Amino acid sequence: MEKPIKSYSTKAQNLEIKDLNEGSREVAIYLAKFNNLDSDNDIIRPGAFKKSISERGPNSATNRKIAFLRYHNWEKQIGRFTELAEDENGLFAVGKLGNSTIGNDALNDYKDGIIREHSIGFKYIQDKIRFVETDNQGGGYFEVLEVALFEGSAVTFGANDETNVVDVSKSEDKDAKIDKIGAEIDIVVKAIINGQGTDERQYSLEMKLKYLNAQLLTLAKIDPFNKQSIKSEPNEIIVPFDWNAVIKGING
Repeated sequence: MEKPIKSYSTKAQNLEIKDLNEGSREVAIYLAKFNNLDSDNDIIRPGAFKKSISERGPNSATNRKIAFLRYHNWEKQIGRFTELAEDENGLFAVGKLGNSTIGNDALNDYKDGIIREHSIGFKYIQDKIRFVETDNQGGGYFEVLEVALFEGSAVTFGANDETNVVDVSKSEDKDAKIDKIGAEIDIVVKAIINGQGTDERQYSLEMKLKYLNAQLLTLAKIDPFNKQSIKSEPNEIIVPFDWNAVIKGING
């Protein structure tokens, strides 16, 4: 059995915040847990994040580092990760909150206990997933050996890759949501084409485009009167939309 693949997925787990240092504006957290069957029928194994940490972690040479966000929003970078490492429990992180308005808001939300959970934004790697058959309900689970990690996000409530999508209750809402995402995609594509700003800005734009694309693909499959329709068929592979062709078309 193959797992449906998107260019950008999210996954949340209710993991305790280990420590908050208000003076240094640092928070110690777990972004993911190992060897735990989650709501996506996944078990993430140790080693799944090592390549991403090596290539895009705090100590890597790249400018395209794993980002510290709020609600998976690439326009809301609340700080930066100063430490990312795997331990016996899962993916451990230390994030330093920025002095911006959204950084200060996040610090206050941590202090007040409003931020209680965290979620990761990532991409599954097809040949790093295997289906393990069992006698349990569902027939088995997906063993995840490696992912491409883009970001870790602070979330107020438990989040998943359908957040802000599955609450569409009627076709008019669905159409409006599609129009809104389409408009956002148009803005991001034009910004990428203009090519202004730093490499970090371009990377943020590319990641936002991936996230919006994933939402649009999910929304296109939803029957607004049947929320179960968000579930992909077991053998279905979601092919990312070819935005390079869109950009070339705009360039003429």
